[in-house]
Amino acid sequence: MPSKNSKVSSKASLPFKSSNKERRERLHIRRKKVRDSDKRDIRFRRRREEDKDPRLREERVKQNVPLTLERKRVWESVDNDAEDELGISIDMARMKRQRLQSETTEVISDPDIIDLDDERDSMIESGSDGEADGKAKPGNRSRTRTATERATSPTQSIASTNPDLSSEALVARFPALFSSGPHPIPKILITTSLNSTLHHEAQLLTSLFPYSVYIPRSAHHHSHKYSIREIASFASNRHYTALLVMKEDQKKPTGLTFVHLPSGPSFTFSISNWIEGKKLPGHGNPTDHIPELILNNFRTPLGSLTAHIFRLLFPPQPEFQGRQVVTLHNQRDYIFVRRHRYIFREKRASEKSVVGTDGKELDDVRGIKAGLQELGPRFTMKLRRIDKGIQRGSGQEWEWKGEMEKVRTKFQL
Repeated sequence: MPSKNSKVSSKASLPFKSSNKERRERLHIRRKKVRDSDKRDIRFRRRREEDKDPRLREERVKQNVPLTLERKRVWESVDNDAEDELGISIDMARMKRQRLQSETTEVISDPDIIDLDDERDSMIESGSDGEADGKAKPGNRSRTRTATERATSPTQSIASTNPDLSSEALVARFPALFSSGPHPIPKILITTSLNSTLHHEAQLLTSLFPYSVYIPRSAHHHSHKYSIREIASFASNRHYTALLVMKEDQKKPTGLTFVHLPSGPSFTFSISNWIEGKKLPGHGNPTDHIPELILNNFRTPLGSLTAHIFRLLFPPQPEFQGRQVVTLHNQRDYIFVRRHRYIFREKRASEKSVVGTDGKELDDVRGIKAGLQELGPRFTMKLRRIDKGIQRGSGQEWEWKGEMEKVRTKFQL
């Protein structure tokens, strides 16, 4: 069938209802050739017009944004008092910005003057550029933006994981995590589940997390089987700050539990797509340098809490001479863990220049490119449960449930 946007020429208007199979095939091939020829002519004509007027290309690229589920994301409309609830989908960055604006500026009673973010959203919703004085029409603010309008609108900034910028409710709810003092240097104890065979995989985590040590759990028949509480007490007495327990199924990593010492909370993650570094094409060998940490797209209260627990696992001051970076990217409630080594080099003639969000070349990095080499391990995590204490029986703060994915445009992190 031809595309709705392309017109088929008169040569293709041929009878397709034929009892001869070979004739039907010839007619179908001829019709496809005519349709592809029309599409090619439209594409070349558009290119000639855009070469004459580059603004047409910029407008087309601006509108042709893929409508992914991440761009269709819908935020819940709740009050500030409900911010202490874990699992609600609210943008903490925007709520923090609005709170700061209300504290630093005086209250204006004029109804025509609105917040800049609301003004921008109103302009996008109305489909206009606003009036000459920069004010949007108040009558268009009630309409909900479509998926295309949300995809083409400017994206919000990522919520910071700094305790000073996090929600006050999270600080009051988890005082052990959000301490007022300086960020302590982590000391991590890594172990596995009972009778585990993942000694090599657990040893790889010691290269990912600085200042960590792996101690295997005894699998002897007559030895004492230490529980997680006993191991946590042992580690806490030796000034460890975190305990990591790797779980397995069919000799593959399937879970990872983070226990903040000395008394919790505990974060339980599921692991999938585990690939060690030596199996990655073009991989490199990691060094002992402290890596840089990138926490990307953690925007809700639950996401900010999850990002902060990862922040406590890495030292606050990285060693830049090692040129290593660990990235934890959240997308649709899946956390993708990657580790790379980067290098800055001159741009080759065959490579494209670095462009910004507006599509224009950046002057600060003109002629410079960044090369990446993945070090591994590579895996994907998903948050399953948060407990108040060290184990499940200590009280549950949050748990993932299957019906949470019923609405595909709402995410937890």
